[in-house]
Amino acid sequence: MPAPLTPDAVRRAPKVLLHDHLDGGLRPHTVLELADEHGYRELPASDAAGLARWFRQAADSGSLVQYLETFAHTVGVMQSPEAIHRVARECALDLAADGVVYAEVRFAPELSTASGLAIEAVVEAMVDGFAAGSREAATPIRVGALLCAMRQADRWTEVADLVVRYRDAGVVGFDLAGPEIGFPPDRLPEAIAVLDRAGAHRTIHAGEAAGVDSIRAALDGARAERLGHGVRIADEVADDGTLGPVARRVLDEQVPLEIAPSSNVQTGAYPSLAAHPVDRLHRLGFAVTVNTDNRLMSGVSVSSELHDVATTFRWAWDDVRTVTERAVAAAFLSKDERDRLLTDVVRPGYGALSA
Repeated sequence: MPAPLTPDAVRRAPKVLLHDHLDGGLRPHTVLELADEHGYRELPASDAAGLARWFRQAADSGSLVQYLETFAHTVGVMQSPEAIHRVARECALDLAADGVVYAEVRFAPELSTASGLAIEAVVEAMVDGFAAGSREAATPIRVGALLCAMRQADRWTEVADLVVRYRDAGVVGFDLAGPEIGFPPDRLPEAIAVLDRAGAHRTIHAGEAAGVDSIRAALDGARAERLGHGVRIADEVADDGTLGPVARRVLDEQVPLEIAPSSNVQTGAYPSLAAHPVDRLHRLGFAVTVNTDNRLMSGVSVSSELHDVATTFRWAWDDVRTVTERAVAAAFLSKDERDRLLTDVVRPGYGALSA
């Protein structure tokens, strides 16, 4: 008989995470300690519980713009190699403790250069921290770094160059982050050309605050392999299941959707988890994966997000395994590495739970 789909069972299940922001997943007490070490005086609370509560409440604004403002505090304490290394190391340890076996965690290195730190030093501290945490974790985990360029800035090409330069040192791909509206993903085609020439992977934030047009631009202009969020593809899914042209393309091409339901509710895309289209898209066969986005701001873990979705929509283990296997298939790994992860780790883990 299958194990009940309880929070503890989901935590023990092998999970794959594709959309998680490093600066959105700090431990609250780490934020406090780093602020004290580096003289950052802007924190809105002086104890870990109060700080965690503030981040959650501030992120529950119903606005993506206001949600993004919470990052001023986490980025504010991530302005040295030591701080970045610590945050990345703890990220790997926390994900491993939550049963994650493979993760791709993203960060915009330009955000940590405000005090003069070289952007290369940011990348190196990040990947070294992920490696250190992975070595120390009690259960096996591998963490790859995704480097974000901020849409509203003009450092896209510089970040694309870093993706190519460090792709054999722990960096697995490129992303565009920040405000979607007004900053289309094809704004700086020279950056995309750098990735194209090197055959570098890229996932693009699209279809979160902006609509289907942003998804089309991500696919055509930025040649996205995955869509960060991408949930607004549901705007082209009629009540009777009829699909618009972009939705049909995303379904037919099985473009992976990095969906983060709790985050989407917080930023006002949907009024509640029950109203979120994650289940509908999953049932229609879209390549849905379930992600955290920002564990600190949303007060979630990979396990809690999966369990909440499963409980809300009455998912069985087959559904949880399906979204996990889709995430493996979409991971920026070689085919051999994806095959090993699937056959040696993911399928045996779910087989034990559903036997």
